[in-house]
Amino acid sequence: MPPITSLQLGRRIDAAQGKIPCDGMLRGAKVLDVFHCEWRTLDVGWIDGVIVSLDAGISAKRELEGKGTFLVPGFIDAHVHVESSLVVPGQFEKMVLPKGTTTAVCDPHELTNVLGTEGLKYFLDAAEKLKMDLRVMLSSCVPATHMETNGGGQLLVESLLPFRSHPKVLGLAEMMNVPGVLNKELDVLAKVTAFSDTNLDGHSPLVKGRALSAYLSAGINSCHECSELEEAREKLIKGMRVWIREGSVAKDLHTLIPLLTLATSTSMGFCTDDRNPLDTAHEGHLDFLVRTAIKEGVPMEIAYRTASWSVARHYGLDRGIERRGAIAPGYIADMVWLSDAKSVAIRDVFVKGTPLPELDLGLPSPTKFSNTIRAKMPMASDLEGPKGNVHVIGVKAGKIVTGRTVEYSTANGVAKLSVLERHGKGSKPANAYVRGFGENFEGAISSSVGHDSHNLITVGSRTEDMAIALRALEESGGGIAVVQKGKVLSRLSLPLGGLMSSKEPGEIAANLLQLREASRSIGCELAEPFLQLAFLSLPVIPSLKLTDKGLVDVDNFKIIPVSAG
Repeated sequence: MPPITSLQLGRRIDAAQGKIPCDGMLRGAKVLDVFHCEWRTLDVGWIDGVIVSLDAGISAKRELEGKGTFLVPGFIDAHVHVESSLVVPGQFEKMVLPKGTTTAVCDPHELTNVLGTEGLKYFLDAAEKLKMDLRVMLSSCVPATHMETNGGGQLLVESLLPFRSHPKVLGLAEMMNVPGVLNKELDVLAKVTAFSDTNLDGHSPLVKGRALSAYLSAGINSCHECSELEEAREKLIKGMRVWIREGSVAKDLHTLIPLLTLATSTSMGFCTDDRNPLDTAHEGHLDFLVRTAIKEGVPMEIAYRTASWSVARHYGLDRGIERRGAIAPGYIADMVWLSDAKSVAIRDVFVKGTPLPELDLGLPSPTKFSNTIRAKMPMASDLEGPKGNVHVIGVKAGKIVTGRTVEYSTANGVAKLSVLERHGKGSKPANAYVRGFGENFEGAISSSVGHDSHNLITVGSRTEDMAIALRALEESGGGIAVVQKGKVLSRLSLPLGGLMSSKEPGEIAANLLQLREASRSIGCELAEPFLQLAFLSLPVIPSLKLTDKGLVDVDNFKIIPVSAG
């Protein structure tokens, strides 16, 4: 962003003193003072998109009556992958701004794993065009591990340093390679040290004790992967910021909410991580997390502070000439106007003082990526795994961690799982088994969203249907497909990197609803089968996962045979 001029500063100073009128004023609302966690009845005035006054007697060109209403800072998503919304950044903005999310801290490692630095540049360019404040953390683990194949190559520190000074960059994104940190791998430590004076986001599911202390000693200072209460408590005790996540699959809010108090609220925040347009349309975005926290007994003041100022402080967004996260003089006028604070009933959203209906949310033209599905399509016989006693991945509904069992390959409820490298290397599929999609699951689901390298992943009862589902992805340039008895029942095209669409969020949500109905019709019992499937190929989340290179024992960080002897 361009530096502020003396003239602009002068206008702020004059407006604050009543020498010139503010651009806008909301009078008499109950305003959240995030510094003391108290409500105060105030007149809030702003000029040139910046709050300059909380004082009585100041005039404004435009005045709004706020009596009986509430005003809180715009919500800040502490960690999100925009790609998981399945829409491009311009459409993401249209989707979340009405829900009160005015700032989001994103890690574009999904697209970067597909396209390398081209994907990173795409997000940085898009961020500069949006009305909302989209901040970017530079992807630290591309690929996530050596046990998978991606399309973006390996991003070493030399690839990231040219972007370090970009005005939208906040630091280094989630360091998923915990073993790399603990084992002092040179390329991992090079990234950490190069960004040691910035924000270093963490990713340490179920890490505890000495391992956690060592990980934190490297300077990494946040984690959005806590799924257990005591895990999060230990991280808070050791000085780590804990982001409470409620995505479409990973739902940790109910588990972690007992930890959120006035004392801990300065060290906790909310994030969505991976949340699809259907859940955002039906439940909400960060407003859903705030609303649910309040329902579960968190005082309103603490819930709203956690959704704004706490995250702003961590990332340094509350400093400098354009501060965010509070309603106070000198802070950007990103505000959520509520008719009722307890139910998070949003009356309007202000972005730099402009009401939402007056914002021009024109969609930036998306880059026209070519079809990134370059896999050699397999025959049905190529998708057959070994027979007999096998290691089986156990899906846990609402979690991205998995269980593990040893079962017979044809046991009831055990489905076939395959991951096919799709970036043009010509590899054959890796095949394994999974339980959790349903005892009467008859058909196949496939997706080009396969975290984090985004190879093609398919689950099914018949390899013939699985092969057809994979070909449907090839035809669409990526996306999601549901197949039964040789027929494609429903599909969603995601042509931008096989991850995103430029269509309206409502259209994508409707398409997802059709896909969910199709998945239920073939016996799938999971409420969100598509993201649940996508995370089965992520080898940095315990305990057992499948990549294009084979079955990964995440606990021991190695590839193991599918056959269990």
